[in-house]
Amino acid sequence: MAYDQIRNTDLAHNVIIEGRERLSISGVEDVESFDEESIIIYTSKGTLTVLGEGMRIEKLSVDQGELTVEGNIGALQYEDEVRRTGGFWHRLFR
Repeated sequence: MAYDQIRNTDLAHNVIIEGRERLSISGVEDVESFDEESIIIYTSKGTLTVLGEGMRIEKLSVDQGELTVEGNIGALQYEDEVRRTGGFWHRLFR
């Protein structure tokens, strides 16, 4: 089953940035990938990419839908819903 089909849009989603050094996110459903420069997160409101330097996941609780990141937070970007809904084949044959 595709991620779009199982996404729970009822989860409350909030983002709190404290001094660009600490990021708290609620409504987290899963973490696709992470390293010191980027974290890709599935949330109840879409896919969120966090960019920065020296980032580390301080806390992750998918059961509670919470994620805390520490490091130098540079940017947050949500992926367009249109791109997410079609899947690989849809994007390939646009």
